Amino acid sequence: MNKLGTERRPFLFLLDYELQSPQILTVDEIQDRGIRYQLPNGRSDYGGLGVSGGPARKSQAQNQGPQALDPIVEIYPPELSSYKRAFDLVQSEQRAGNSYLCNLTAAVPIQVRRSLEEIYELSHAKFRLFWPEHFVVFSPEPFVRISGNTISSCPMKGTIDAELPNAAARILADEKESAEHTTIVDLIRNDIGRVAHRVRVPRYRYLEEIVGARARILAVSSRIEGELRAGWHERIGEIFSELLPAGSISGAPKQSTCRIIREAENYRRGFYTGIVGLFDGKALESGVLIRFIEKSAEGYVFKTGGGITINSNLELEYHELIQKINVPVS
Repeated sequence: MNKLGTERRPFLFLLDYELQSPQILTVDEIQDRGIRYQLPNGRSDYGGLGVSGGPARKSQAQNQGPQALDPIVEIYPPELSSYKRAFDLVQSEQRAGNSYLCNLTAAVPIQVRRSLEEIYELSHAKFRLFWPEHFVVFSPEPFVRISGNTISSCPMKGTIDAELPNAAARILADEKESAEHTTIVDLIRNDIGRVAHRVRVPRYRYLEEIVGARARILAVSSRIEGELRAGWHERIGEIFSELLPAGSISGAPKQSTCRIIREAENYRRGFYTGIVGLFDGKALESGVLIRFIEKSAEGYVFKTGGGITINSNLELEYHELIQKINVPVS
């Protein structure tokens, strides 16, 4: 990343959650692999449909019957008791003072009614990505943007069903959600402070709407900014090494919370909750890889999650986990 940035050569980067399989791709390499993307600062201009969809794994011992039908996916939610085991482990660590906020996720089996590439075509989001035979992402969440010498981040933390009465007022007045959001803003402000100076929060707790086939969701965001030294493009790799993993999909304190995540989650996140970004030779845009459908050996899964605090309610967090399984179609 440093080398390509120094040369001012455009490149796409895909950084998995544990940084075990990072992909740094030039334009030619992207096309050779058939990867398609659309980010705020660029998109692929090639492609064609044809990746096969298929059934999800169905384990009656571990999963309930199908729920939450929409035109794209059919969901097989985990049993509440299965989610409770991980939830209880997280809250036990929080009572011990080892975490204030933990992003707990799961891989939920689904059936897909379209191919992965068709889902890419039909979905709309700020950050879209299709990797043939692997996954498709339609993420609303930015990670960091660098323009001029300004680095900024707009984390999303806190969601509510937009159809509920007074939804906007309810999410902004919710003390648990407010505390969770404040924790993430403080964490990311500190992270940006590791690579930049004059760090500030020009916008705090504003709402964005995410529209899907099954539901409209309101998400709470804030904007954090800082100033990088001139020549930042020569240090892109170092900057991201300091910032990862993203605070909104890990938690605080980051190091101990990442340990808790490894113990609580019974699967590997892979590229889910990692980062996709594009350096166009002058500026950089990147997003968090959430809203994620992956093709696994057993079938298709939708990876989803949410923030857990000591004040979280098991049933409400479980409902939010399932509610986020929603493809935002045009």
